[in-house]
Formats: sequence, structure tokens, C-alpha cells
Amino acid sequence: MKPGPLNLITDVAGLRVGNAADAKVKSGSTVLVGDVPFVAAVHVMGGAPGTRETDLLAPDKVVQEVDALVLSGGSAFGLDAASGVADALRAQGRGFEIGGQHVPIVSAAILFDLLNGGDKDWDENPYKGLGRAALEAAAVKFSLGTHGAGAGATVTGLKGGLGSASVVLECGVTVGALVAVNAQGSVTVGDGPQFWAAPFEMGGEFGAGGMAQGYDAGHEPRPETQLRENTTIAIVATDAVLTQAQATRMATAAHDGMARAIVPSHTPYDGDLVFGVSTGVKPLPDPVFDPIRLSHAAAVCLSRAIARGVYEATPENGDRWPTWREKFGR
Repeated sequence: MKPGPLNLITDVAGLRVGNAADAKVKSGSTVLVGDVPFVAAVHVMGGAPGTRETDLLAPDKVVQEVDALVLSGGSAFGLDAASGVADALRAQGRGFEIGGQHVPIVSAAILFDLLNGGDKDWDENPYKGLGRAALEAAAVKFSLGTHGAGAGATVTGLKGGLGSASVVLECGVTVGALVAVNAQGSVTVGDGPQFWAAPFEMGGEFGAGGMAQGYDAGHEPRPETQLRENTTIAIVATDAVLTQAQATRMATAAHDGMARAIVPSHTPYDGDLVFGVSTGVKPLPDPVFDPIRLSHAAAVCLSRAIARGVYEATPENGDRWPTWREKFGR
């Protein structure tokens, strides 16, 4: 495997990503939209998820494709970002057509960033506008770190952020990941700068700091964030032809990448969730073994994207935690 040209989820042709954030609120939203509707699935491992329109992503449901996916800060308030996206898509004439009416299918997941130092005393929920703005900004190239859904994210002892990564398999299929990293656990080993995801790093994409030389296996995690302030939400995508059931399996396997990059992950107080996406452009050359390769690639991409999101975070006024570069002077 090797990274795609941009090392972003948008190396999967036909996908675009847009970010919008409010610096005063210290929060934001991120939208993944396709040139055309795409197959989507979901798998939840965390104990406290917040979602919209995810039941319809089960393989036995009528709707098999969506128009967009939304990752947002704001806890339950952030679910309103999907309403802004749906309104804008409907104005474009997009959506599930029923009797001349178009109903955009927009699934969403949220993370908790209400106690990160931003001004949350709003009179009107800002997330609907952030969702619309993120859709309007959707492009093949987009920023990582303190942007979009990662604008107010934190992990234990550090600022979190928005991350992405991609790989191209030998068979020509592309896999990418997009993630808002806001974890109860730690993305670095012990007190050092080395990322848990270091074994999967490609091309120095998150500092080339190498792997930690050791770790106390008996160490009991002591999260520095308060309980219930968390959740890491992600999307893994491919241009391979997948059914919704196969996309669900890819999303399920991608959680391995989250567990490799965040310790601990999938806690009772995280709403850890992964969407699986297929744009259905390339048939799998080997229908027996290629699904295994896809699942492995999705996990690798997600691990790398998590580290990149934290590595690319930038400081802002009122931060509760330092960025990785501030803390480790790199």
C-alpha cells in the first residue's frame, strides 16, 4: 500500500469534504458529499453515541445510498448541522425522489465539545448554519487539525483535531479515512511524543517520531478530560463496489484502527462510531480476498488519520490543552 496523491479521503474519486467552524464557539462541522449518492453503512462501538438517520443504513432498509455524511461538534445540538446540509441539497434538487419531492438523505454523528473553553451561550443553535457553510466549502482539498468537526476536539492532555489519510492498494482500489478525534483516551504513549499509530505511519505524515521504546503494560489509564466529554467519529471510504453489508463489515474492521491509535478507546463514555462508504466505481478483482485487504486498509488509514488530526492541530485563544507541537516542541 502507498498513500494516494493527496493522502486524504478525497483520493476516493467523486468525494468532496467541506469544513466550517466558529472560533468563538470553538466548534464546527465537517461534511462528506458525493458527486452522486453513495452506499453508506455504520458501525458503533462506543457506549454513548449521538446520531441522526443511522437506522436506515442497515442492510435490510429500503434506502441503500445517502447524499452526504456529517461529522459535527456540539453534542446533540450538532445534529442540526445535518438539517443545514439537507436544506442546501434540496435546493440543489438532490435527494430521494418520491412523487416529485426530493428528500436528501444525510446521516450524521456528533462529538461532545461543550466544555472546551468556547462560548456556548448562544441564543440560536449555530450548527444548522455551520452545516450549510461546510457543504458550500466542499472540495477535493481541505484542511486538517483545528478545522470543521475537529475545531473544538480534545484528547487526554492534548488538543484533538480533524484527520484524514488514504492508501492505494496493489489492485488499484483506493481507501481513505476521515476522522474527528475527540477521545477519552490518549493518542500518545505514556508521557512521550510518540503516537500509538506510529507503526502505521507513511512518509513522515505525523512527524516521523518513531515508536516508543517501551510501555508499562500494567499502567492504568487516567484520562485528564472529564467523563462524557468525548467521542471519536470517523468515515472510511473506498471506490470499490461494495454492498451495504460489505460496507458495514469495512466500517466494523476500521474500529481496529481506532483501537490501535487511541488507548483506551470505545469506552462507555465515548460514542465511537465509523461510517463505511462505497462510491462503487471499481469492481473488486478478487472477491474472496480483496474484502480482507479493504478491511485491513481501512483500519490502517483510520489509525494514521487519527494521529494526523492531533499532529496538525493549531493553538487558539482559550484552549484548555496544548497542541501536540506545543507540548513536545516540534
